[in-house]
Amino acid sequence: MIRPNYYNGIIERYRDRLPVDEETRVITLCEGDTALIRLENIEKEIGLGIELYAKFEGLNPTGSFKDRGMTMAVTQAVSEGAQAIICASTGNTSASAAAYAARAGIRAFVLIPQGKIALGKLAQAMIEGACVIQIKGNFDDGMRIVKEVAAAAPVTIVNSINPYRLQGQKTAAFEIIDALGRAPDIHGIPVGNAGNISAYWVGYSEYAAVLPATASCSFCEERCRYPSAAVVQGRPRMFGYQAAGAAPFIRGEMVDDPETVATAIRIGRPQSWDLAWAAVNESGGAFASLSDEEILKTQRMLAEKEGIFCEPASAISVGGVLRDVKNGTIAPGSLITCTLTGHGLKDPDTAIKQSEGPVIEIPAELDAVKRAILENL
Repeated sequence: MIRPNYYNGIIERYRDRLPVDEETRVITLCEGDTALIRLENIEKEIGLGIELYAKFEGLNPTGSFKDRGMTMAVTQAVSEGAQAIICASTGNTSASAAAYAARAGIRAFVLIPQGKIALGKLAQAMIEGACVIQIKGNFDDGMRIVKEVAAAAPVTIVNSINPYRLQGQKTAAFEIIDALGRAPDIHGIPVGNAGNISAYWVGYSEYAAVLPATASCSFCEERCRYPSAAVVQGRPRMFGYQAAGAAPFIRGEMVDDPETVATAIRIGRPQSWDLAWAAVNESGGAFASLSDEEILKTQRMLAEKEGIFCEPASAISVGGVLRDVKNGTIAPGSLITCTLTGHGLKDPDTAIKQSEGPVIEIPAELDAVKRAILENL
């Protein structure tokens, strides 16, 4: 029975813009349709007529934006008869791949860097039945091995080098425009492996009925569908932010030993290097980096001022645009959207370590509770 008001994920919502047909078996966990939250309290502090929104992708089924791409990548893998998928991951990709493989009834193999993955993400991949392989190396080592394995074994890679991943991820740009009724002036986004900034640019371009340079021969063998009529006029400038210890786009070259508290973007050799540069250059945007201290400060600010608990890598997008507003790189009166890529529960240890003050321990007595409240008002 078809239920007309039942939301069933991004592929069904944007079917006419994705490389699927009526016979495609869609693998979905009802991803997408995430909140676009206006950051009203932060807006008041910065002033300047700035309108600031956060696209909270931590509200996807496995808690990160990866689900948008994974529904499309696994759907395509299943349609091609794949019995297994494989990925290298700093955590979020492994959790998403494991979930969608379970949903599809196929096997998932995930390579993660030993000791370099937040426990919230590792727990997801394990409970969802993936074969988790820890390597004594970083994400970039894992990515190299995954490509070599896929060349010799019957497994489908579902990292963002898989063009169907980016097809799914572009739908976040559609949702932002659908919600605002226009394209933002600026879009800020964390950059690690760089697939997401590339995908957003394609999404914004499709809605403006403009074929971006990044789409030519790069996305699903030109199966992207560009309608003749534009949904909106104009596209945003894309601002990509990296952690200072893992910032190849800032250095202009790959980084062999990336290091940052923001584990989701601890990547020194991004696989979407050319696509990301094209998105920034074509949009008139920029890359910039933030220190770990700035990243954690922004994570706390979002939690304390807006009630939004995102993982550290997510916070870099808001921290970056706020700094660029302050230094004049972003003009007063701009409409800005920022992607928060993952939920804070992905990395609870980092959140607890930076929270102010210990948990108050008192007797289970009314007077003791009253005193504690009065002392902390």
